[in-house]
Amino acid sequence: IKLDISMRLDIYQHVAKDIDAIEDIVSGNKKKPVSGKEGSMLNVFVEEAYAEDSFGPEVEKAAYNRRDRKGELDSLEAKGLIGENRSGLVEARGDGVDNALINAENSDRMVIYNALAAKNGISVGEVQKIYAKKLQDGANPGTSVEALDESTGQYEWKVK
Repeated sequence: IKLDISMRLDIYQHVAKDIDAIEDIVSGNKKKPVSGKEGSMLNVFVEEAYAEDSFGPEVEKAAYNRRDRKGELDSLEAKGLIGENRSGLVEARGDGVDNALINAENSDRMVIYNALAAKNGISVGEVQKIYAKKLQDGANPGTSVEALDESTGQYEWKVK
């Protein structure tokens, strides 16, 4: 049993690290490799470190797509028109929301979730739970989030 628990924690830590790297792209905080002399050991080490964190072109494209629409989504969240649901997806919470925007965001999120699940050998549902928590914890005050009410055991929408 101890082995299973530590393996589970290790998987969670790898997924959390991947999520942080992707969210750095989405938020515009993606770190660029330090440029050094060609052939230097520092340059080789940095290039290898970034190559290991690469998620592939589909995931990077999805992350940059999310980055491009982040401002519009943040504005809709602030107005209470959309929220973060328990599956790590955007959900309409009011009228007048562009469903194409929500569908595009959720489509890109699913590309990311599927890739992280495959990379880490866990289910897409597990990735969605971990990612949803990260997105809800990082959401701006006033954002609607679908969270577990521990007293009732039911998921309910609340304003952060």
